[in-house]
Amino acid sequence: MTKPRVAFAGRHVPLPRSKPLRISLGVALVLGGMIGFLPVLGFWMVPLGIIVLSVDLPVARRLRRRSVVWWERRQRARQERL
Repeated sequence: MTKPRVAFAGRHVPLPRSKPLRISLGVALVLGGMIGFLPVLGFWMVPLGIIVLSVDLPVARRLRRRSVVWWERRQRARQERL
């Protein structure tokens, strides 16, 4: 079995092999991002948590895919305007 990884910002980040640990990590990142006004914890943790959860949860996978498609369309439209 291959070790799970996610692609983020052009890099592949390895994840733990344990499914409960991955889900716990993703939920912790999302919940930590909800209190984003704190200095270390920030809103940057929410998308990262969704990316980690997208490995195991179909709902998060669809949300991530929609975000990627939206971003790519936005970038393509921006390039066409230039």
